[in-house]
Amino acid sequence: MTKHATSGPAPLPMKKEKKGAVKLTEVSKHRSFATFRAVSALILREMQTSNSKASGGYLWAIAEPVGGIILLTLIFSAGFRSPPLGTNFAIFYATGIVPFMAYLDMSNKVASSIRYSKGLLAYPAVTFSDALFARIIFNTITQVVISIIIFSGILYFMETRTDPEFLEIATAMLMVIMFSSAVGAMNCFLFEAFTWWQPMWGILMRPLFLLSCVFFIFDNVPPVYQDWLWWNPLVHIVGQMRHSFYPSYEGDYVSYMYVFGVSLFLFALGLALLIRYHRDLQNS
Repeated sequence: MTKHATSGPAPLPMKKEKKGAVKLTEVSKHRSFATFRAVSALILREMQTSNSKASGGYLWAIAEPVGGIILLTLIFSAGFRSPPLGTNFAIFYATGIVPFMAYLDMSNKVASSIRYSKGLLAYPAVTFSDALFARIIFNTITQVVISIIIFSGILYFMETRTDPEFLEIATAMLMVIMFSSAVGAMNCFLFEAFTWWQPMWGILMRPLFLLSCVFFIFDNVPPVYQDWLWWNPLVHIVGQMRHSFYPSYEGDYVSYMYVFGVSLFLFALGLALLIRYHRDLQNS
């Protein structure tokens, strides 16, 4: 009886659980490294293809918004003595065109993530989320570099009489990056799921330049139209960018909560739809 009482069973299940936890951690680390490696490779691919000599690369990406700023400056400086804010036409239109063009370019690039990398998605090591986040990261860096070059050039060569605030500018850039990524993620699903949506989206985007307060300020719009324009997130983004350069311009209508809320909702919805239907979209 004494011998039976002293020889109890060893706690083997605890050892099995520890081994299972270690294996789970190793798999998680391996997957994280594989994701990092896939995203890095896709970013390098973006650098080689998007900025090749044939397409003009960064030169064309910078020349497009600069051309718009020069054109608007020449047109409106011929008819008006001063812009709606400040005394320099170039910096006023730059604060509208730079975030608007960043949104337009980045949202379109993110929207074509699956289509652009469809051949690579056949490999198990590359997922649709890798392609999506690679495009978001690469185009974020691109738009930040373009913005720095354009604003620095105007401030260096011209007397703008502005007082740029770095944190406010960073907030405006974060707003446009998040909104662009969200619209791009949503359209990444819609473009592949419905063939008619991409040309329809192109038509809807044409009047957006006029409805985003690029060449005028929200405060000068009649109140009856302000109630409609306020729902355009780009109006808030442009207003935040102008507040960043013109501290006297309060921009009380700008709502961070609205822009970030819409962005998070659209991104979550787009990602959920892609997770559910990405295999069908890849095989279509």
